[in-house]
Amino acid sequence: VVARIRAVLRRTQPMLDDDAVIRVDDLELDDDAHEVRRGGTVIELSPTEFKLLRYLMLNPNRVLSKSQILDHVWEYNFNGDASIVESYISYLRRKVDIDPDAPALIQTKRGVGYVLRTAEKR
Repeated sequence: VVARIRAVLRRTQPMLDDDAVIRVDDLELDDDAHEVRRGGTVIELSPTEFKLLRYLMLNPNRVLSKSQILDHVWEYNFNGDASIVESYISYLRRKVDIDPDAPALIQTKRGVGYVLRTAEKR
């Protein structure tokens, strides 16, 4: 039973190796190099897009509310409009969803928030 639980956790939790690289399926985020790759292809992101993607990747398959995202990406003292989250999610989707026929990597849970789905959960 313990082995099965560990196997499930390995598949559902992001992998973080010694080089501070977060992996979720074919998406890799290298914190040290400040670089993102999907399927081996480098994706150019702004600093805010990078922080947002990092937060989503550290919480795969977990629905995150706009307020949680604002607190972690824009910090607690953000005084702007919460719709900024929607805008940045849209920017990220355009950059990381490389196959328009495949289910979206970043999904909206209407009225709740956003979730980065692993392949087995899409």
